[in-house]
Amino acid sequence: MTKLFLSLHVVAAVLAVGPVAVAASMFPAALRRAYSAPGDGAAVAGLRILHRICRVYAAVGIAVPVFGFATASSLGVLTSPWLVASIVLTAAAAAVLALRILPDQGAALAEAQVRESAAAPRAPARLAMLTGVFNLLWVIVTVLMIVRPGSTTSA
Repeated sequence: MTKLFLSLHVVAAVLAVGPVAVAASMFPAALRRAYSAPGDGAAVAGLRILHRICRVYAAVGIAVPVFGFATASSLGVLTSPWLVASIVLTAAAAAVLALRILPDQGAALAEAQVRESAAAPRAPARLAMLTGVFNLLWVIVTVLMIVRPGSTTSA
């Protein structure tokens, strides 16, 4: 059962976190384009698609910790420091996504839909920075999952 849970955990991470990381990373540049061309319906449509990808895959991403806990439980490593650190970092990444990136994307999208001037606000830079933090947290979690400090597997 452990191999099944681990497989589902990895597949969920790749298929859920990957699209969010890519779409969230593309959003600031698309937002700059939308702000530089007020009234461009195609630019706003692109923003709408990227924001929807982020929202949908964020919801699908709930499977990652669910299968992760199932895997850790079956391996008996729930109290291992590397896993606890990974859980904390995963929670931080989820908080950055749910509390900052998605709401900021939604607000920027709403503003881009009604925008009449070409002056670019600070939203693209802030979203790029938040997305960078989100992606960095996932990189650290991925490294912890592979390296597993103190592991006896010699990996």
